[in-house]
Amino acid sequence: MATVYLDEIREELQKGPTEKDHPFRFFTLATVGLDQVARLRTVVLRDVSDNLKLTFYTDKRSKKITHIKENKRVSLLLYHPAKLLQLKIEGTATYKDDEDTKEKYWGKLDSYAKQQYTTSRSPGSNLINPQNLEYLSEENHFCLVEIIPYKIEYLKLSQPNHIRVRFSKVGIQWESEYLVP
Repeated sequence: MATVYLDEIREELQKGPTEKDHPFRFFTLATVGLDQVARLRTVVLRDVSDNLKLTFYTDKRSKKITHIKENKRVSLLLYHPAKLLQLKIEGTATYKDDEDTKEKYWGKLDSYAKQQYTTSRSPGSNLINPQNLEYLSEENHFCLVEIIPYKIEYLKLSQPNHIRVRFSKVGIQWESEYLVP
């Protein structure tokens, strides 16, 4: 019976990158900083495969890449306010910045989006005047991050009863267990 919830998870996640106003288009990504403190930020969901691999883009100089190099385990939080649905996802992140990956995905971005990966300074660097930020013309720092989930927690606030299910990846299968909401 829990497979219906896993199907809903997949369906809603796959709408995130394709439907402009879908609440799962943006999600909160948590990494562990070098100081062992959780670091949270919002990223844009770019793709979700049938096996639930999630993809987003970032600047390879960003702190999140530094954190992923140190600890590949990440957590995600997504919320759909109209459906009162929350997803908590734990997974393993890897980043790709090879030329084949860049070539495949770079062309999908519009010029404004591309510009965000061409700043002369790293994300988070001090900047005296935002108007003086320089952009590179011949170079970019684009990379792609893929997250393979190993645990997903589904929480639906509904009447008469809330529903909470934890899915854990065992091999290639998802095992489920109901939890007290």
